[in-house]
Amino acid sequence: MRRVLKTLLALLVLAGAAAAAGLWWVNAPLPIAGTTAVDLAIEPGTAPRAVAQAVADAGVPVSPDALYAWFRLSGQARQIRAGNYALEPGTTPRSLLRKLVRGEESLRTLTLVEGWNWRQLRAALAQAPDLRPDSRALDDAALMAALGRPGVAPEGRFFPDTYTYGKGTSDLAVLARALRAMDRHLEAAWAARRSDLPLKSPDEALTLASIVEKETGRAADRPLIAGVFVNRLRRGMPLQTDPTVIYGLGAAFDGNLRKRDLQTDTPWNTYTRAGLPPTPIAMPGRAALLAAVQPAQTDALYFVARGDGSSQFSATLDAHNRAVNTYQRGQ
Repeated sequence: MRRVLKTLLALLVLAGAAAAAGLWWVNAPLPIAGTTAVDLAIEPGTAPRAVAQAVADAGVPVSPDALYAWFRLSGQARQIRAGNYALEPGTTPRSLLRKLVRGEESLRTLTLVEGWNWRQLRAALAQAPDLRPDSRALDDAALMAALGRPGVAPEGRFFPDTYTYGKGTSDLAVLARALRAMDRHLEAAWAARRSDLPLKSPDEALTLASIVEKETGRAADRPLIAGVFVNRLRRGMPLQTDPTVIYGLGAAFDGNLRKRDLQTDTPWNTYTRAGLPPTPIAMPGRAALLAAVQPAQTDALYFVARGDGSSQFSATLDAHNRAVNTYQRGQ
């Protein structure tokens, strides 16, 4: 009997020691070398044992069997989520499992800037780290068809914001999110529009907002600039806005807008053609969208840059010419 008790006691001591060792192990940092995080990719449907093996295969010197045993013992093995994770030095088996269960992915960011045109957006996509370039081989028409908008020009259709994504995400997925975001913001702006606007559709509001975005140097001027363009549209006056001319010139624009450029007819030249251009010229932000549908009540028909980011507004051509002399010609 005494021998049995001794054996049981020894087993209890061993079990306690094993439990203590296990508790120490799950809370001890994994031996991740250096100061750089290890990238771990877990595909959808990966079994817990394969997840443990993937951690070792990613470059973390850990026993896959021990890690799998911890996953099973925790009762959370089946809660591990697919995704892309960064395992930083100092990560323990416990914190690793918590990260995998919560789906705390390692995310990258892509910022689309207000006023960017489509060419600039595509360049940013091409340079975004770890973003799968599925759109690279597609022309504009094919790309928009892939996003479910066949026949729609891409210019101005994506909302400027900062978007997060996991490593290996398709750039089409990011574009789809930006497209849906613009849809929501444009729908909200159109629902809040003034009833007397000379705009026939949300698309026209989007085009006007893109012009307001490019013409505005100071945020407070947006509603006034929109008011000038709305007044011109009501009177059938050409908008005569330089950013549309520059857009129409495309790659031919060398940074210096000349008189001959203003006289070169393109679909976007608002000096040679009345009304709004056929497409937006850039990505407008929320403030520009709201300014386009809620312009300031003003009698101004002209504005000129003061040189400090703000604009001088005038109701008559004579007053405008004086403002041009003052702020542009220094007379």
